[in-house]
Amino acid sequence: MTLNSSTVSALRPHIAFFGRRNAGKSSVVNTVTNQRISVVSDTLGTTTDPVQKAMELLPLGPVVIIDTPGFDDEGALGELRVERTREVLRKTDIAVLVVDGTVGLSEADEKLIDEFVRRGLPYLIAVNKIDLMENHPKEDKHTVCVSALTGEGIEELKERLANLIRSQEKEKFIVADLVEEGDTIVLVIPIDESAPKGRIILPQQQTLRELLDHHCTVICCQDTELKATLAKLNEKPNLVITDSQAFKRVAENTPPGVPMTSFSILFARFKGNLDGLIRGANALKNLQDGDKVLISEGCTHHRQCGDIGTVKLPGWIRRYADAEPDFTFTSGGTFPDDLSAYKVIVHCGGCMLNEKEMQHRQRTALSAGIPMVNYGVAIAAMNGILDRALKPVIS
Repeated sequence: MTLNSSTVSALRPHIAFFGRRNAGKSSVVNTVTNQRISVVSDTLGTTTDPVQKAMELLPLGPVVIIDTPGFDDEGALGELRVERTREVLRKTDIAVLVVDGTVGLSEADEKLIDEFVRRGLPYLIAVNKIDLMENHPKEDKHTVCVSALTGEGIEELKERLANLIRSQEKEKFIVADLVEEGDTIVLVIPIDESAPKGRIILPQQQTLRELLDHHCTVICCQDTELKATLAKLNEKPNLVITDSQAFKRVAENTPPGVPMTSFSILFARFKGNLDGLIRGANALKNLQDGDKVLISEGCTHHRQCGDIGTVKLPGWIRRYADAEPDFTFTSGGTFPDDLSAYKVIVHCGGCMLNEKEMQHRQRTALSAGIPMVNYGVAIAAMNGILDRALKPVIS
């Protein structure tokens, strides 16, 4: 997948700037981007929440820049700000630790570097305020000297970041590697109460665009028109991709010889550990009355009547398990660190989350020993068609 100025935020490298209060993080961010992304002042703790902006930044390309509050903030409110900074680490692809060169590395800085290393996170240390220093620290593969005030070293920092991005790049596809040029693909896109008015949702957009870029013929229809749509084709389609909530009807109306899967399963393959999610599906059948189930979505949207996460999935799970579990719902950036209370986690496809965030959530569940499954895998399992839905994506 080639990144360009129209690339959605979830697919862009996330570069986060960390540091102590008044180390000059926000000033460095503003100088690197040549924009006033963050408010700067001499007052400690001016940045109170992470500031995130998707932008095109040469020579880096399409990126998401994140400025964070100082991780040495104090007091009850300060601890909340520090926790928000820790949350940013979960989705960071490349970290920049901004250090006040007139003060040097603090114990808190050292601990954060240790955290980067523990996470296997590529990082740079930007030693700021060198315009106030007689002697510059020695630069190495992790260290670059800069001045947010004069701009000295900023181009070098950007070049270093670009090199780190290039070293992390890997060719990945949502679906293009599963099809051939000239294939006919049918996308089943239900339009119900929860569908956004006047547009299709992000995973459908991204899949459609990738297929068109791959020179496939793409036919879109609703689940209620699938049978009639297939009857009009002179040849069987090479693949049918459906919204997961329509799995049952689509499976019934798609001939057995036609490969079929869902957007959610494709995104699980694209961003996370599909094998782990498949194992999580087995836990749904064993749920009992009162077992706690976490249903988590990566986006925030207005809940509609018939919402898949809060209405349809709980109903399907109750019938499948023949039990009355206790459901908890989270959305957006909220995902519990302590999962010990839950018997199983059911997650959306994660189209609004980057790969790092999805993998963090799966690792958190795995380390807690809690099975995790996503919408597409869960719905396919509950309809007895999981093997069929997985066949196109697992060779």
